[in-house]
Amino acid sequence: MIPITDVAIGFLMTWQAAVTSAPLPVSIPSDSIPTPRAATSVQPVGLLRLSADTIPRTRRKAIVYSDAYSTRLRIHKVLSWGMLPLFAASYFSGDQLLEKGTDAPSWARTMHAPAATGSAILFGANTVTGGWNLWEGRKDPNGRNRRILHSVLFTAASGGFAYAGTKLADDAQENMNARRTHRNVALGSMGLSTVSWLIMLIGN
Repeated sequence: MIPITDVAIGFLMTWQAAVTSAPLPVSIPSDSIPTPRAATSVQPVGLLRLSADTIPRTRRKAIVYSDAYSTRLRIHKVLSWGMLPLFAASYFSGDQLLEKGTDAPSWARTMHAPAATGSAILFGANTVTGGWNLWEGRKDPNGRNRRILHSVLFTAASGGFAYAGTKLADDAQENMNARRTHRNVALGSMGLSTVSWLIMLIGN
């Protein structure tokens, strides 16, 4: 007769073998499951895009000046430097004539008319050379506004000198008020022409 303890031990050993041979369930984390990759867009190699800086630009046409332009410009510049001494001579001699009339010093009576005449000749020559060069360089955009402003101021000053040296000069010989008007118009014309000269001198 088999003891009951031997039967119990045999049952336990058989049950343990059956349990250990069964596969155990395994839990797989959801983040370890591979997911399909999103489709990537491939740009065709043969298609190229043109950037803004690759667009061809229109080239500016070159402005060619004549030799006569350079000659006139050189004459214009040289004469412009003679403008200030003539202005000084005209002003100081005219001031003596205005204050003292016929009692003005002889140098003032002798100097004023030639200084005024010299200024008129200078302005006439610079009007011709400057106007001619302005027309020849009309298509050049570089410094165009400065040249036009210079010409407008110079023309206004020339008109003022012409008025002061003709009508006002005749009246100034007999009328004190006309003398003052003659001086004021002349000084205003000197100021305009000096500003016009400085615009080109500093701009260049």
